[in-house]
Amino acid sequence: MTQLGFIGLGAMGGRMVKRLLDAGHAVTGYNRTRARAQWLLDAGMAWADSPRAVAQASDVVFSMVTNTAALHAIVDGPDGLLAAMGPGKIYVDMSTVSPAASRALAARVAQTGARMLDAPVSGSQLTLEQGKLTIMVGGDRDAFERVRPILLDIGPRATYMGGNGLAVTMKIAINLSLTVQMLAFSEGVLLAEKSGIARETAVETVLHSVVASPAMQYRGPFVLNMPEEAWFDVNMMQKDLLLALELGREVEVPLPTVAVANEWLTAARALGLGDKDFAILFETLAHMAGVGAAKEDV
Repeated sequence: MTQLGFIGLGAMGGRMVKRLLDAGHAVTGYNRTRARAQWLLDAGMAWADSPRAVAQASDVVFSMVTNTAALHAIVDGPDGLLAAMGPGKIYVDMSTVSPAASRALAARVAQTGARMLDAPVSGSQLTLEQGKLTIMVGGDRDAFERVRPILLDIGPRATYMGGNGLAVTMKIAINLSLTVQMLAFSEGVLLAEKSGIARETAVETVLHSVVASPAMQYRGPFVLNMPEEAWFDVNMMQKDLLLALELGREVEVPLPTVAVANEWLTAARALGLGDKDFAILFETLAHMAGVGAAKEDV
């Protein structure tokens, strides 16, 4: 049996590990806070005390961390996973980070004789639990084929994008649309509400119209009942939009709607809402429109 390792057991990473355990895989995990992983230990996951220990115990190592800085934190140093990588091992990073940083790391992994894939996902905690998560993969094609059956135990679709960094590029290209859609959705609902239509009626009508994308179908209702735990918070989404804007400058693609959406995320943070799901854009816009007050309403 292929020995799997997983570093970063947060909301998404932890649920991925649970799916792997349920599929019968042997998984060794590490998280900065062990207490958050107790439910996985109870489900059969083995524990390692460092990213390096995970890599030592595993043939295929996965990671899911918040940003480029967090990625370097688990990779570098004497306890970093890179110190235990070697021939025959595959490292699969599922984080959304800078494509340039991902490619640079892949080159360092290759120097150890191992291979690296970037494999970010499109979806949420809900789609992951429902088994509908989409995975994009960049890197060596043979390495992709080797881990593809494992990836399909996480989600039903794993699509090869090409070389290192291209999967995370595709993820950024997808995620930029989410904020733009949420902002437009919020504008429409608020326009209807302030004109005299009940918010609940406006939300229901939009979500049953031709403009209701799958993303809005599951996030649009948040404007009526915001989850206590963010599925994807403002700070994380702004990180992705800044990656998009940086990449847009590099490849000379103007991203005007992304630039505007990014400013609204900054406004949400200024209102103290950075840890809320990015659907809080609705409350941010409502505050400006004189419909409720964002700080008091959430």
